[in-house]
Amino acid sequence: MHLRPFQLRAPNPLLSLILILFLILFLSLSFHADADETAHARQVTGVTVQLEDLTSTEVRDRVAAGSNIILIPIGGTEQTGPYVALGKHNYRSRVLAEQIAQKLGNALVAPVVSYVPEGAVKPPVAHMRYAGTISISDAAFMSVLEGAARSFRQHGFRTIVLLGDHGGYKQDLEQVAGKLNKEWGSDPTTRVIHLAEYYRLSSAGFDAMLKNRGFSDAEIGAHGGLADTSLTMAVGSNLVRSDKLANSTKPLDGVVGDPSRASAELGQAGVQLIVDGSVAAIRAAMK
Repeated sequence: MHLRPFQLRAPNPLLSLILILFLILFLSLSFHADADETAHARQVTGVTVQLEDLTSTEVRDRVAAGSNIILIPIGGTEQTGPYVALGKHNYRSRVLAEQIAQKLGNALVAPVVSYVPEGAVKPPVAHMRYAGTISISDAAFMSVLEGAARSFRQHGFRTIVLLGDHGGYKQDLEQVAGKLNKEWGSDPTTRVIHLAEYYRLSSAGFDAMLKNRGFSDAEIGAHGGLADTSLTMAVGSNLVRSDKLANSTKPLDGVVGDPSRASAELGQAGVQLIVDGSVAAIRAAMK
């Protein structure tokens, strides 16, 4: 039997070109994917002030480097009529706390406390008369805040700030801060601040600004009116059914005020007022 000598076939030029282009495309996509992951990691670890975006060691290192202020944003899940999402307080407290922390420069933001007292469940009173509202007892609420504060102290945070976006639990925040400050009185380096100025600016302060711009008390309202709705629009346009506001029928169930002329622009002025005033109040309390 005679064997034919082995012969190399000349490569197909078209196939070679396709393979080369495929290899270039693969390497390019891999490079960009790695670059995107690196950029995202840098953004999360180097820029964010949100505690839950960081790893344990990153938090440890931030605290060791001087970021020993922790802001606890406190929201609530409650009705605000037919045009505002139930989580308005949660979104607002998170966004505003983030801006306050960034301006302070040495603070982090804890996860939002979204389960808060909203009135008796059975029979339902106040906001609990409306679907979607969530209410817990004052004792449970204060226990959560106390546990969070103790945890943060254990990890090296020295200034713990309670930021309440809802006025209904103000006395609870005062009690928690008072109890822990009394208990930790022998440690002058640690304090709990109930930042009442934050809520004052969110309500009376912003209301006064709107009155100076010509809006009436009836329009500004106390719950779900112009002020409340504008602040919510400033932190998330998807939280307000703005396309329906102009055609709202008054009076609105669950609303005190007139939200028909609410806007993100008005709300942003309120956000700036709250952030600047809160930063100044925190710095004054730390002196």
